Amino acid sequence: MRLFKVENSDEFTEYKEQAFKDEHKEQTMEVWLEKNPDSIVEDGALLIIGRQVATNQRSFIDLLALDREGNTVIVELKRGKIPRETVSQALEYTSWVESLEYAKLEQILRDYLNDENLSLLDYHKAYFKLEETEGVSFNKDQRIVIVGYEISQEVRQTALFLRKKGLRATCVEFNYFKTNSKEQLISVEIVVGKESLKKGRIQTATRPATTKKKFLDDLDENSSSVFMAILDLADKHKLLIEWGSVGFSLNVEVADTHVPFLMGYPKSAAYSQIIYTYYPAIAKRVNNGEELFASFKDRLRETGLFEKAGKEMKYVIRQKPTEDQIMHLLNLILDMAKQIGENALIE
Repeated sequence: MRLFKVENSDEFTEYKEQAFKDEHKEQTMEVWLEKNPDSIVEDGALLIIGRQVATNQRSFIDLLALDREGNTVIVELKRGKIPRETVSQALEYTSWVESLEYAKLEQILRDYLNDENLSLLDYHKAYFKLEETEGVSFNKDQRIVIVGYEISQEVRQTALFLRKKGLRATCVEFNYFKTNSKEQLISVEIVVGKESLKKGRIQTATRPATTKKKFLDDLDENSSSVFMAILDLADKHKLLIEWGSVGFSLNVEVADTHVPFLMGYPKSAAYSQIIYTYYPAIAKRVNNGEELFASFKDRLRETGLFEKAGKEMKYVIRQKPTEDQIMHLLNLILDMAKQIGENALIE
C-alpha cells in the first residue's frame, strides 16, 4: 500500500513505509496505544486501567483495559512480527486476569492514575457515558488483543480458533510511514475480529444510583457548603448532574451528548469526601482538550484546595472552605463549563 499527502499545490508527497522496529522501541507503541485506545478493537473504545501490570508469574501485561460491558481486555504488542508464543503468553495472562475481583481491578486503576480515592465503577460509567439504569458486572468475561507489525498465519489461525471456542481474540496489524520531512503516519488493520459486535444495553446491575437527598445527608459540616453550592450552581446554569452508585458527575450537555469534567463523593465513600477532575472526557471530547485541561489544573491549584493526583486533580475536603474559596471554585467551574461547551466535538 502506498500513501500520499496532498499538498496545497495539489502535488503528492509520499509517505514511505518504514520498519517500525528499526527506529522505535516497543514502549513507543505502548504509549501510542495507551493514548489512543479507540484504535485497538473492533467494537469501540477501551478504558485503559493499567500499563505493564505485574502478574503472579512475575511477568507483565503490556496494557490492561476494560470494555464498555466491564470485560477485561489483555493487550499484548510487538514492534515486529508476532511470534507464535505470544498467543500462549496472552493466554497465561488471561488465566490470571480471570481471577481478579472488583477490588483488585480498582486498585490497578488507582495505581495507574496514582489516585487512591478513585472509584472504578463511577470512572468506568462516566468514561463510557452509561445511562443510570445500566449496571456493569466487572470481569465477567476476558478478551485478548494482539498487536504487531506483522501477524503470522499461525497466530491468525490460533486466534480464529479461540474465537470459535468463545474467547474473543483480536489481531491488529499496523504499518508505519514517514515522509522526508519526518511526518509520521500509522495505519491500523484488524486482521482477526473484524466483525462488528452490537452494543446492547447492559442488564447486569450492581448498586442502585444514589439521590441528591441521600448524598447531602451523607456530608459533614466541612463538605456540605461546597457540595450544596456546586449542586445549586448546576441547577441554576443547567449543568447536568448524573448520579452514580455513591457520588455524582458534573457534565456539560452538548447537542446529544455530554462531557463530564468533575466528580464528587460523600463521607461514606471509601475515598471519603472528595472532588476530582475527569481528564479522559475532556481530552477526548473537546477540541484542544489537553491544553484546556492543563489550564484548568493550574487554576484549580490556585484555589488552594486541589492537589495533583496522577493525571487528575483532587480536593479532599478535610476542613470547611471559606466563602471566598467556594466562590473562586464556582467561578472556575462556570468558566470551564463554558469553554467545554464552546469547544466540544460533536459526535
